[in-house]
Amino acid sequence: MARHPRGKALIRAVTVALALALATAPAAQAATPTPQAPLAAISRGTVQQEAGPLVVPSGEEGAVTTRVTVWPTWLAGDTVKARLLLPTQLFDAGDEDLQAYRGVTATCAVDGGAFQPCSWEQPGLIVQLPDTTLSGKRFFTYEFRIDAITGTEHLGTLTATLEVYDEHGVSDRGPVVFEFVKGTPEAGWRTTVLARDKAGVLWQYPSNNHAAKPVLRGRQRIGGGWNVYTSITPTSRRNADGHGDLVAVDRDGVLWYYKGSGDPAAPFKPRVRVDGGWNQYTALTSNGYGLLARDKTGVLWQYTWGTGTGTGTGTDATTLLTPRTRVGGGWNVYSALVATRGSASAIGRDTSGVLWSYAWGYRGNEPRARVGGGWNVYDSLSWSGTLDDRESYDDLVARDKSGNLWFYQGDYRNYSLVPTGKPKKIGWGWDIYDLIF
Repeated sequence: MARHPRGKALIRAVTVALALALATAPAAQAATPTPQAPLAAISRGTVQQEAGPLVVPSGEEGAVTTRVTVWPTWLAGDTVKARLLLPTQLFDAGDEDLQAYRGVTATCAVDGGAFQPCSWEQPGLIVQLPDTTLSGKRFFTYEFRIDAITGTEHLGTLTATLEVYDEHGVSDRGPVVFEFVKGTPEAGWRTTVLARDKAGVLWQYPSNNHAAKPVLRGRQRIGGGWNVYTSITPTSRRNADGHGDLVAVDRDGVLWYYKGSGDPAAPFKPRVRVDGGWNQYTALTSNGYGLLARDKTGVLWQYTWGTGTGTGTGTDATTLLTPRTRVGGGWNVYSALVATRGSASAIGRDTSGVLWSYAWGYRGNEPRARVGGGWNVYDSLSWSGTLDDRESYDDLVARDKSGNLWFYQGDYRNYSLVPTGKPKKIGWGWDIYDLIF
């Protein structure tokens, strides 16, 4: 299944992320003070978090800051200390190597000074804050700057306790609240839609994966000269961080391989020649096994991935694909054929506009299943990664004959990924493109 790379490990990891991130640079542990009087006898002053709870978006939005002001009831010593007691439910006693879990980073400052890494004490989830001096001050301020990665929204609302103390004991305590919410995922978690205009320029549209924003961001130019190809097929899920590969067939029937570069501004490395003879095919798509190609007689062939790396050194480019195997005949009944790159399934639209799904897997080849009719209103169909704020399967992008772009959420049915639900309009004017993928 084409799922985002989230599993139990990540969810479990972010559950303790706040405790670790507030400890980005472990320092020598401060001694825990021993109060001189029972806690019940300690008079509490005012501990106020400015502007209420700190809302922390989990994603690319960047760091946010909250300030807490303390008017101490009493402090007798020269050195004032503070600590943040995190909720005990964050601690998983089965995790011995807490350093391995980091989903949140944080720095701390006191009385308007420079931010520095907070230190922490283990066990107990105690975050030790920078010291300050008494010096006749009537109040102290503590600031927390928090930056959270995608996935830490599972932390939800966390209420910590700030304690201020000196060598004589705790003077005051009060709540500090953090609300972790879903933000815009980092580029590596977002997909892109690619399109070639009629002048041969290739463009990419990064997705937002955020319900409160448009589905696609403004287009970014990749480069010109792509009209030398009769077909272009992504072979892996494309990410907005410049990862994801594709193959292209030129007018002479030569198959070329483009490896993702990891650079969003120039997302492909120089092309590598695979082999010739690919102009015998009328349709080319990529599934979880490799490439599916339909020849002019309607026979569908499967090419699986080989041992080649496509770097252009030696013979590795030509071993990128293994020799083809025959899937079956009769596939020229379809006017569109699109496989999903993260699973062994495909959809085909027949000439009457009915959409059918196919699945290949450990159960063997499943009989085709009818998805629905009316799909001849579209002149372009392609699978993308997840476009909205769900954490699930690929989505289908469809362009109608008026140039409007729509997307359908993908879901599994009869072991095949199919478009489901009502389409959502995500653009217009897409008739300037002759390929969308």
